[in-house]
Amino acid sequence: MIATITITCCSIVLMFVSLMVFPEAKIKGKSFETFFIGPLLGAIVILCFGLIDYSDLGKSLIQSGSINPLEILALFLSMSFISIVLDEAGFFSYLACKVANKSKGSQYTLFFLLYALTSILTIFTSNDIVILTFTPFIIFFTKRAKISPIPFLVSEFVASNTYSMLLLIGNPTNIYLAESFNIGFFEYFSKMWLATILSGVTGLISLLVVFRKKLKASFSATEDHPTLKDPVLAIVSLVILGLTIVMMAVSDFVSIPLWLVSVIGALFLIIFVLFYGIKNHKSYRYLGNSFLRLPYPVIPFILSMFVLVLSLKDAGVIKIIANYLSNINPYLGVGLISFIGADFLNNIPMSVFFTEVISSMSTYNSLNVYLAIISSNIGAYLTPVGALAGVMWMSILKNHEIKFGFLDFIKYLSPISIISLGFAFLGLFLVSLV
Repeated sequence: MIATITITCCSIVLMFVSLMVFPEAKIKGKSFETFFIGPLLGAIVILCFGLIDYSDLGKSLIQSGSINPLEILALFLSMSFISIVLDEAGFFSYLACKVANKSKGSQYTLFFLLYALTSILTIFTSNDIVILTFTPFIIFFTKRAKISPIPFLVSEFVASNTYSMLLLIGNPTNIYLAESFNIGFFEYFSKMWLATILSGVTGLISLLVVFRKKLKASFSATEDHPTLKDPVLAIVSLVILGLTIVMMAVSDFVSIPLWLVSVIGALFLIIFVLFYGIKNHKSYRYLGNSFLRLPYPVIPFILSMFVLVLSLKDAGVIKIIANYLSNINPYLGVGLISFIGADFLNNIPMSVFFTEVISSMSTYNSLNVYLAIISSNIGAYLTPVGALAGVMWMSILKNHEIKFGFLDFIKYLSPISIISLGFAFLGLFLVSLV
């Protein structure tokens, strides 16, 4: 047990060091993220020294309808692919420019419109895609308009990590936890809608209180005339995304795995682009760029964390924690501890860890799953290391010379995350009474 705990702790520490000190490395001019290296090394050591039951690991990787990280990765990557193709076709930047033009020089109007747009797009795509797409646009627009980018950047981050709770596809942590306990698309939505709305509204109010002075001044900005890079590809991608989401909702009633629905949606999009490319060769470039932009480091990261957590389970550590949490109020136990844990483990490892903890508790209660999901989303803006989205977001700000450090993040976002968490728990509690 001691050896397993030591290796796991060292892996997590190395992950945090890489996130804080050298989040990216370059080999032959190509940069890659380093956050997965610590867990990967830890998993290799665990496997080499036989600190895990190999038969259990093998069963987990091939069985269906349970905690299968391969199926979860297939779901996450295929949905990410569809969203990235949409972005390559210019859909997100097109909408962002349209919204900015509607502001008419009012920072308050711009603030509300961007918050609404970020929230809506996050619901139907994913928080990571929205953050990576919208952050550079916000920086560019506010610099040109000569206004502070901070209120809009902070609101974007809060919105994308709050409304990512509404649908199962909004965050990889949602996917991992819900799929692990066979929670369907519609069942998930029926439990999470009120928690998302309450935390989203209170988050917006909190943001307005914090930035009320900065938003009072008007600004003058030239009106852009946005165009889609590829209207046909954008429309088809949007239709496929919509149909995929509809089929996910229907899958609750026809017993089709969510990962299979999303993979089929991605395959249809690939086939379309290949045929469409015969007429429009540029679409091949968009397809290639989309594959290059996929979050590949998440693959070794999730698989490595899965190995580490499974080794903790074999060592009896998970059972000890599960027994302890079984005797505590779920909101104070799984809810609060997973919220804090997201910032010690990062929200993806926390989700993998709490999946095993909830599975090992004396009595299964789906409430614990939803509490961990809420914490994995809102915990992303307690500190910058709570989620990979936060690390990427801070990196983009640094690359664009936006002065917004670790303490600034804590100052603006941590209080909002605590308030949002409380109202999200309230929403879940009210829905659970019905």
